[in-house]
Amino acid sequence: MNTFEQVSIDIKANIYFEGNVTSRTVLFLDGTKKTLGVILPGEYHFNTAAPELMQITQGTVEYRLDEDDNWTKIKAGEEFNVPGNSAFDIRALSVTDYCCSFL
Repeated sequence: MNTFEQVSIDIKANIYFEGNVTSRTVLFLDGTKKTLGVILPGEYHFNTAAPELMQITQGTVEYRLDEDDNWTKIKAGEEFNVPGNSAFDIRALSVTDYCCSFL
C-alpha cells in the first residue's frame, strides 16, 4: 500500500535520538494507528507497549529482538514483528523509511 485514505495526521513529530529517528502518527477512522518515519544510519534501542509490525519501505536495516542475540538484515519491501511489552534494537545501514503499525 503506497497511500492511506481518510486519515488524520498528528503534525507534531515524534523525535528520538537527537533527531536521528523521526516519525509522524497517522490515525485511521477505525481507531487504528501507524507511524511513518525516517531512521538515519546508526543503532537504536526501542521499547514497545503494543505489538508492532515494522515495514521497511526504503533502505536497509538489521534488527534484533530482545530475546534474540542474532541480528537479521532486511531491506525495502520486507517487514518484521515485535511483541508487545518488549524491546528491540535496530541498526540502519542507510537512510531508512519505515511504516510502523500498532497491532
